[in-house]
Amino acid sequence: MIDHVADAPADNWVDRFMPEALRPYARLMRLDRPIGWWLLLLPCWWGLTLAQIAGQGGVPNLWYGLLFLLGAIIMRGAGCTLNDIADRDFDAKVARTRSRPIPSGQVSVRGAFIFLALQCLMGLLILLQFNWTTVVIGAASLVIVAIYPFMKRFTYWPQVFLGLAFNWGALVSWSAIHDGLASTAVLLYLGGISWTLAYDTIYAHQDKEDDVLIGVKSTALKFGAASAWWIGGFFVLALLLIEASLWLAQARLLAHMGVAAAALHAAWQISRLDINDPQRCLKLFRSNREFGLLILLGLLLDTLTR
Repeated sequence: MIDHVADAPADNWVDRFMPEALRPYARLMRLDRPIGWWLLLLPCWWGLTLAQIAGQGGVPNLWYGLLFLLGAIIMRGAGCTLNDIADRDFDAKVARTRSRPIPSGQVSVRGAFIFLALQCLMGLLILLQFNWTTVVIGAASLVIVAIYPFMKRFTYWPQVFLGLAFNWGALVSWSAIHDGLASTAVLLYLGGISWTLAYDTIYAHQDKEDDVLIGVKSTALKFGAASAWWIGGFFVLALLLIEASLWLAQARLLAHMGVAAAALHAAWQISRLDINDPQRCLKLFRSNREFGLLILLGLLLDTLTR
């Protein structure tokens, strides 16, 4: 039994505490790498809180917040499972990923498909707790989730498809409160997509040499030495779109201060970026949880003080 996955944090809780029989499945759904579900969850909580601001203010729906937390963990796990099924041959050729559960033989492809079905069922049960408009909007995201793992074979812009999938929660959470969509939610969603283009381009620079060898594409390869300018531009666009959504929701100063704090964090990321240092890229990628939390904090302070 492999005791650790190469691209997971050392001494993570799965390796330390999870029963041995369950570890391969926990690793398959990336429970040993929580940054992914954070990045999926934060747009959900942004949309939920902004929807509250656009309404009467006050405490956001805590039950919905918990459902989005559980849904983010489960559906991120489902997405990773599908991704690893699709990429199992590529992963076996890359040192950083060959110790993942499928290429290392910890989980069979059949077992992974069964596990994927169970996760999707759990996600459906969570989605059914919302109004029917939200159920339809949430279910529509499965089309994007299904095609994303294959985009790196055909386009240098797979990060766009990741952004479409990872920020869908901004639409779902808004609809959960308002039983429909509005331009405010769409702008927030577009801002999230641009944010994903920034942080996932940073992430992709870890694998660019291997990607060239195995023949897959990414924005890191597309932008090359000019990546810092592109990443900075994506951060600027993300902040402008999020700020525009706040204005449409008639957010107050505290919410705008959260965006300003996130802008400083983005500037720090660009100042520290070294696209030829994989460990630095990974650290900066993970720091985007704090970027998202700064925006969330501003939104929470706004709605709670109304």
